[in-house]
Amino acid sequence: MQDFSGKNLCGRNFTGQDLRGANFSNADIRGANFSKADLSRANFTGAKAGLQKRWLFAQLVISFVLSATLNFVAAVINGAFIAYLFSEDSIRDATILPGIISIGLLATVYLAIARQGLTTRAFITIAVAVAFAGTGAVAVAFAVAGAVAFAVAVAVLSGLLSLYVVWRVSKNDEKFELARTFGVAFSSLGGTHFYNADLTGANFTNATLKSTNFRDATLTHVCWRDAKKLDRARVGNSILQHSAIRELLVEDGYGYKKSFIAANLEGANLQGVNLEAANLTRANLSNALLHCANLKAANLRETLVIEADFTGAYLTGACIEAWNIDHTTKLDRVDCQYIFLLDQPNALGSRERRPHAPDTVFAPGDFEKLYKKIINTVQILMRNGINPEAFAAGFQQLMQENPDITHDSIQSFEKKGNDVLLTLEVPEGTHKAQIAQSFELTYRDRIQQLEAENKQHLLDFKTMAMDIAKHPARITNVLTAGNQTMNDSSINIGGNVTGSTINLGEISGSVSNVVNQLPSTPDQPGLKEHLIELQAAIETEPVLSLEDKADALEEVKTLAEAAQDPQKQGLGGKAIRGLKRMIGTLPDAAKLAKACSKLLPLIAKAIGLPVP
Repeated sequence: MQDFSGKNLCGRNFTGQDLRGANFSNADIRGANFSKADLSRANFTGAKAGLQKRWLFAQLVISFVLSATLNFVAAVINGAFIAYLFSEDSIRDATILPGIISIGLLATVYLAIARQGLTTRAFITIAVAVAFAGTGAVAVAFAVAGAVAFAVAVAVLSGLLSLYVVWRVSKNDEKFELARTFGVAFSSLGGTHFYNADLTGANFTNATLKSTNFRDATLTHVCWRDAKKLDRARVGNSILQHSAIRELLVEDGYGYKKSFIAANLEGANLQGVNLEAANLTRANLSNALLHCANLKAANLRETLVIEADFTGAYLTGACIEAWNIDHTTKLDRVDCQYIFLLDQPNALGSRERRPHAPDTVFAPGDFEKLYKKIINTVQILMRNGINPEAFAAGFQQLMQENPDITHDSIQSFEKKGNDVLLTLEVPEGTHKAQIAQSFELTYRDRIQQLEAENKQHLLDFKTMAMDIAKHPARITNVLTAGNQTMNDSSINIGGNVTGSTINLGEISGSVSNVVNQLPSTPDQPGLKEHLIELQAAIETEPVLSLEDKADALEEVKTLAEAAQDPQKQGLGGKAIRGLKRMIGTLPDAAKLAKACSKLLPLIAKAIGLPVP
């Protein structure tokens, strides 16, 4: 690490050099050139940047010459204009109307600049005044004023306006940002240059930065705490161009109860910053450092926090409604007792506090665990409810492509109107978009296949019905044995048909029809969703034989019927015992065994049976 601490580096050229981690603390770097240098993690604590004395003198001379030239040109123009207005011929021919118009125009221009600043709105006002000034002219006794008095008035007003603009620029009035930008750009000529330099993680604590050029520099995670005259530095299009952001990064405690709605704080160093009760709605905090920041009761609604580092931050009482978070967001050692999921109370007057009970709080580490679990999930919306056969096909394909995903990965089914939201837990680093796309593609394809099959069945039935209508038949079964008539009141025929084919699709469809008759719970998964999940687990279990799958599906159908008819609860208990015996023959690692262990107690409880 190179050490330049306390040294006089005025005018030194460091262009393009590798100065990573270099120590420039308390150094005099006025006029130094760091353009395109790598200054990541460099220490500029207490450094003095800006202009050397010779450049300061040169700027004063240039400013004086420029001011004198512009004032001379303005004086010539004003003199010619006034001489024309107050000539005997002009007064005789045009009376006093041109003078009145001139005064009106000047007054409009000065008032527009004073009230609206050097903005587009002010220029529009001036343009409108020029276009319509003649319509408001009122004949007054103007002749008594005279040309000299008029010229003096113009000069005085121009001087006062100039002083007013300078005063507002010094107060960082955004209405005069155009003038401030020009002034800062001019003053940075010959100053310290960090143009296009990499200052990632650099420290400018207590540094003096007047007349410093940071244009196009990388300023990610730079510490600006207590930096002096940063508002006089040339910062280009960085986050420092806004005065509120500069003050937040420089002044300790500035963020308390302040509004930063839609503010760009990407890559900002906000370590230890007080943002208690601050409004950060829709702000961009991606890649920001928030170590030990105070975010108590802060509003983080719709805030972008991708790659943000909240290590050790205080988040108690914060609102995190719809904040944008992913696995790159760091929540290590976050101090949070409770949070709110809604900015405004819902119809029940609740802001969805977590934990729900007002007298309970998160234990240390609970918030991190909860939201890491939420981060590592994929949510898939199935339109118009779940099609069990299509779900089984889609989930089977998903498990084949991703061995880490099992039936235990299913976190919940949530009813969303006519749709169902599936939440899956996935390993950290999983490509979530690919997971969702793979499932949805197989799911849609299977639904289309089923719709095509149903259309074909309907066509077959229609053809059969038309054939029967054309050729009515009468079938009479007469059983005789000699002269003896068979008068048995009942005939029991038993047998064992071997070699028959089990149509699992028809059985599954029959089960789905019964299950779909159950009511759906609007806010959380209920019996219907549990039975659908169990049905899918049975159909996708590779260890289970075709006959066993058929038997297991019949048990699911029995459970659905038991839920609809309390008199069949005995059959429901028998079905659960049958399923438990079946999974007892499977290896412990079998997916169906794990699914049944989770689902059977929930199903039994929902039906009103003893929990196995």
